[in-house]
Amino acid sequence: MISKDAIKRGYNRGNYVVGAHTPPSWATSVSSSNGNQGLQTAPVHVNKETIEQLKQIADRVMTSEQDVINFTRDWWARTMISETEGQPATPMAVIVCCVSTVEQVQAVMRIAHEKSLPVTVSAGRSNVTGAALPLRGGIVLDVCELNKLVSFDKTSQIVDVEAGMFGDVFEEIIQKEYGMTMGHWPSSFGISTVGGWVACRGAGQLSTRYGKIEDMVYGMDIVLADGQLITVGGYSRAATGPDLQQLFIGSEGTLGIIVRIRFKLHRLPDYGRAIAWGFDSFAEGLEACRQIMQQGTTPAVLRLYDNLESGVQFDLPNTNVLLIADEGAKEVVDAFLTIAERVCQQTGQPLDHAFIFERWLDTRYLTGKSAEGFKRTPGLVADTLEMIGCWRDLSTIYDEVVAAINAVPGTLAGSAHQSHAYVDGACLYFSLRGDVEVTQRAAWYRAAWDAANQVIIKHKATLSHHHGVGLLRSPYMERSLSSAFPIMQSLKAALDPKQILNPGKLGFSTELPND
Repeated sequence: MISKDAIKRGYNRGNYVVGAHTPPSWATSVSSSNGNQGLQTAPVHVNKETIEQLKQIADRVMTSEQDVINFTRDWWARTMISETEGQPATPMAVIVCCVSTVEQVQAVMRIAHEKSLPVTVSAGRSNVTGAALPLRGGIVLDVCELNKLVSFDKTSQIVDVEAGMFGDVFEEIIQKEYGMTMGHWPSSFGISTVGGWVACRGAGQLSTRYGKIEDMVYGMDIVLADGQLITVGGYSRAATGPDLQQLFIGSEGTLGIIVRIRFKLHRLPDYGRAIAWGFDSFAEGLEACRQIMQQGTTPAVLRLYDNLESGVQFDLPNTNVLLIADEGAKEVVDAFLTIAERVCQQTGQPLDHAFIFERWLDTRYLTGKSAEGFKRTPGLVADTLEMIGCWRDLSTIYDEVVAAINAVPGTLAGSAHQSHAYVDGACLYFSLRGDVEVTQRAAWYRAAWDAANQVIIKHKATLSHHHGVGLLRSPYMERSLSSAFPIMQSLKAALDPKQILNPGKLGFSTELPND
């Protein structure tokens, strides 16, 4: 019972702030008094008159330097690099508005639209791509207090919840009060919000059974750039033109502000099992995963680790570990694992599944594992890169991306595991680590990402499976989407003609009409 276990064990072994923003473990006291703009581009300042207007609307308006730094800091490696050099990613050219109602969100957006002020929505700030950094300054709209569970339709198994509720609080409520789970278990579930999950098109540890977040949304309420409130979705399936709901899922606050979501839930399972197998090569393990998926099974967990990560995770550096686990009705779980074992027997060797499964459960939801290295080793840079491609290309992509990362001077290691699988393809989740001179960290970081994404774009694979785009992947979006990218730009212009919603993300321009 993986879902029950996650709540029972608790997030990060209890070492975090429940129901509110958790500062990263590497966070330091920094100052922007040197006048450096950090990662910002020509930041827009909010004048005193507008600040007074916003104070009449919002629960709180914060303007002090330390508040701004604390309420914009995220978990992106580039932010870590900036702060550990003594410079915040987003200095003083920002004010923070904290709101707790949809009406407040609308009122703030009306003022911002009238005055052409940039607005960046913020909540858990657990993102690892810089998606919530206010690149052009202006207003940071903090929605953490927009956090009510509105209603639950027991017959249809649909819950209505506001976007600022944190994931651990949400899941504990639906498990204990309704006997339900959403099955969405990102490794950040205790420090991220339900709205953030939708905004970045996230995925959880059990996505092979329950789907990604876009499979779980039934309907949404969204505030547009001019303050208008719209509702999208609200059906199981439809033939009423394109699905407008999917337009906003993954839009990272660039097309509208998600304020309420209706989610489809699942009955909380009472049965679960796990098996584990080892393979001589990562390619053989990938082939086993493909066969398992294409024979119609969808176990909650289907994770293949290369030998480097098998050594780190399970002390088994001489094999490529495949963990398969499932939860649900006993008949279904047992049938799926029987098929999976039949596939694995062809080229794999059985492993101690109890040890591997327990080790996996014990480390799933630990915050800041790679970030700790930023404090221990001054020149260390650590990050992860997840992408998705078709089965035909995955083995080659794995080989070429690892080789490309390792070829960047200063790289310690490039490795990967297959984390989320489908009938037609799977997500490869790469880890990249470098150790360089402190002043060269940002350059190594961009060089490693450039090298990896050159391979991904060459194979026409997808840049991201679930972390999103933010600032990190923006430079690659036009090449990745090719002739379709102008359609994205047209959508942005239509929904946000003043370009005030989260400028510079998803590959969109940082320019505002008044520039």
